[in-house]
Order: sequence, then C-alpha cells, then structure tokens
Amino acid sequence: MTNIKDIIDDSCKSVAVAGHANPDGDCIGSCTALYMYLRKNFPEISVSLYLERPKEALCSVKGMSEAEQEVKEGAACDLFICCDTSIPDRIGVAGDLFRSAAKTVCIDHHVSNPGFADINHIVPDASSCAEVLAELFDYEKTDRDIAESLFTGIVHDCGVFQYRNTKPATMRTAAALMEKGIDSAEIIDATFNRRTFVQNRITGYALSRASLHLDGRCVSAVITAEDMERFGAGLKDLDIIVSDLRQTEGVLAAVFLYQTGENEYKISLRSNTGVNVSDVAARFGGGGHILAAGATVEGTPEQILPAILACIEEQL
Repeated sequence: MTNIKDIIDDSCKSVAVAGHANPDGDCIGSCTALYMYLRKNFPEISVSLYLERPKEALCSVKGMSEAEQEVKEGAACDLFICCDTSIPDRIGVAGDLFRSAAKTVCIDHHVSNPGFADINHIVPDASSCAEVLAELFDYEKTDRDIAESLFTGIVHDCGVFQYRNTKPATMRTAAALMEKGIDSAEIIDATFNRRTFVQNRITGYALSRASLHLDGRCVSAVITAEDMERFGAGLKDLDIIVSDLRQTEGVLAAVFLYQTGENEYKISLRSNTGVNVSDVAARFGGGGHILAAGATVEGTPEQILPAILACIEEQL
C-alpha cells in the first residue's frame, strides 16, 4: 500500500475505523486522523469511528467527540480499518464488527504484529502509527485538524522526540504537519505533559514503593486495585508511571504491574537499551516494540514479577 486510497474501491460504501482497548495518544491520534481524512476526501462513503473513552487529556482531540463507544446491534461495514493494534484480541469496542467485516485492514507499527487482517501495512521502523498514516495520506488533502491528530499520535509514541524510535523521518513528518499551522506547543502541553492531581499522587506513590533488581539494572513498581481505590484513580491514570520508572539512573529496563482483575495484572515494560521487551512480553502472550511492550497475565505480583525478571536477566 502506498496511499490510503489503494484500499478503497468502488464497491466500498461503509468504513469502520477502530483502535485498541485502553487507547493511548498514538491510537487516538491515528484513528481520529484517519476518520477525518476519509470523511473529508471520500464524502460518498459512510465512515464510523469506534474508540473507548481515553484519559481526559485526550478527549479534546479533534474527532473524538464523534467516536462511538459501542457497536449498535446489526451494524456492518464493507471495510474495517484498525490502527495501532498489534493483535486482534486487542481491538477495543469494535472487535465483533472486525470479525464480521467484508474486508479488513490493519495499519500499524508494532514489530510483534503477525499481520492478522486481510491487508496489513506494518512499518516497524516508524515511531508511531500516526507517522505511518501521514505517509499514506495526500499531503495537500491533509487539513489542520487532521494534522493536529497525526502530530498528537507521533509525539505521544516518541515521547516528544526523546525516545530512540525517533528517526530523521519522524522529525521531517512532524515538521510537515507543523507547516499546516497547528499549535504544536499546546498539543504537547495539553495532551502529553499535563497531569491531574490524582495522576501526580498515584505516580508519586508508585515511585516511592519502587524496587531495584538485577544489580540495579532493572526497576519495578506495583499498583493494586486497593491502591487505585485509595487514590480515586482509574486505569487511565497509570500510563505515565512506567515512563517515569524508566528514567531511573543506571536502569536498563522498567517493569510496572497494575491490577486489572481479581487475579489479573497488566505488565507494562520499557527498555533503555540492551533489553528487547517485546520478546519478554511475547513470552506472556503480549507484544509491542523492542523498547516498549506489554501483556496481561493471571497471577499475583509475587508470582509474575520473578518470571519477568528471569526473562530480562537472560538478555542481560
């Protein structure tokens, strides 16, 4: 695929755009950008957007106000496009619609993506799914609103250009989007930097209880359901914790566990260098990127953490 129009033929009358469960900035930016691009440039096609409600800072992204949080009974589509989703089980609210769609497309950048759709456009070297989409859009047909969403997706997945997945092509793409007149500083501040009081409190609590392992080369922290209840926090308030852990001096890998069920925890992994956390996550049924990955597993932290550390130690 060289252009998004390559997957849209004359028989296509309806398109569903969706992302992964618990959507992050790249997922929100990618899906809303694609939704608005199709609405703007293919007015003859009915386009629907399906996304779970993200953390509050991302709710103001253009297009999010039109996102549906559930699939209506009897809904169908000629074409289903999922963005930033590495496995079909991670498709959020529209999983059933994906399975019934006449044709499916996956646009992604996760190295662990096996290619589960009818058509797969996966670029593992890209900083973000938003960067992949920017290359598939006609630049002259990309307006300011679309550019804002694409820029949001890029800066969230590359940590405002500080992560190692930032390449020269990433900077060139971001610069081209800025030329559309977007307020890049406000996007970064409002969606990436700004934190609620609850987020600050639970992040501080997690960091205060962090532990070092493997001679200081790995750091971990755990948040339980009881902790979340104590601080009045939800799952969307936890996504910054693992990145803060990763910044610990001397650490090569960060492990963050947070409870998602009675006997279930989400593993969030980050690496600075020397550890392929995508391989670690894959051992637990998850996936992601070399430097950022995750999985959901059953068990207690006392059972899960030693197993993760053993995998990391093998690589070290």
